[in-house]
This record gives sequence, C-alpha cells and structure tokens, in this order.
Amino acid sequence: MDDPHTASAVDMAPQTAAGKVLWHFTMSLDGFVAGPGHTMDWMTGFSFRPGLVEEYAATTGAVLGGRDGWDAFPDAGAVYGGAWQGPLFVLTHHPEDAPPAPGVTFLNCDAADAVRIALEAAGGKNVEVFSPTIGRQLLDRGLIDEIDLHIAPVLLGDGIRLYDHPGGAPVRLERLDGIGRTAAVDVRYRPLATDPSQSVR
Repeated sequence: MDDPHTASAVDMAPQTAAGKVLWHFTMSLDGFVAGPGHTMDWMTGFSFRPGLVEEYAATTGAVLGGRDGWDAFPDAGAVYGGAWQGPLFVLTHHPEDAPPAPGVTFLNCDAADAVRIALEAAGGKNVEVFSPTIGRQLLDRGLIDEIDLHIAPVLLGDGIRLYDHPGGAPVRLERLDGIGRTAAVDVRYRPLATDPSQSVR
C-alpha cells in the first residue's frame, strides 16, 4: 500500500526556481485560506509530502503579502516555520503607520508594480504571493504564473477565501501535472466524528 504521506508526490512535481509568480496557499476543502480575522489555528494536524516546506523555501526568492495578513502575523521570520529568509514585501495603502520590521518593505503602489519589485529582489527565484486580494488582482492582469494549492482535509465554513470575486467571469485553469490539462481533481474524504459516541461504525 502507498504511504499516504507521499501519495501527493504523484499529483504535483517538485517546484522549481524559475522566476515565477506563485499564488501559494494551503486551503481548506471549501476554499478558505484563513479563518475569520486571518486566523490560522486550523492549520494543525495535517501531514504534507516530505520535503515540501524545504522545497518551497529553497525556490522562493521573495514574498509579497497584504497588510491585513501582516497585521495578523507580523513576523517575517516565521515564513515556512523559519526555514526561509529573504525580502518580504507588504502592499498597503498606509505604509506610514506600519511599524518597521527587519527584512520587510512596505509598498504603496499598484499590485503590478509591487510584483515587479519583488521579482527584481527575488534574484531569479520565485515570488510567492501570500494574499488572496493581491493574487486576484495579479490574476486579472495575467501576472500569476502558477497557483499552488495544498488542500487540507477540513471544512472551515467561514473566513478568507482564496478567490472572492462576486459577479466576475469564471477563470479557466489548466493542470500542470501531466494528467490532463482540463482534468478534474478527485478527492475522497470521510467526516471524522468529533464525539466518538456519535460514530455509527
């Protein structure tokens, strides 16, 4: 039987450092990348492919995030649990009231200009976008190269969605794993009983 911790290796080839702009998140099955108020306490108890964190830490040259996320977690040294160190850019309309932080540059500019600045700082490696709002703006302008998602087996029901664009047209995507450009992703889960006495089997 396949090791469940390594099964995802078949689904997505290792990331490469090629000057790409990645919209990268762990996401709940119902499409949330953070809980209400950008809480992240739900992201515990999950297993990921061995070496995944190290892979992204090694291929990332710069990170671009938004002010709301930064205000919720103002720690540049916490990216990938401290495995990554590098320039972090925070896009905000009010850089003047942001407390200075080592390694962090607060930008007040257009999202396209922000990603250009981050790409220059990345030195040929990838820029990771850790903001749903900025990611949507860049996607609308054709400036996202890849959307990298790790779907966690949890339903949040509320929070910050990866892509929230009411009234917008559908955005078609293609798979990059060689299985088929337009193939759907198949997942199968069983709800875990929160109270063992509620289990019927």
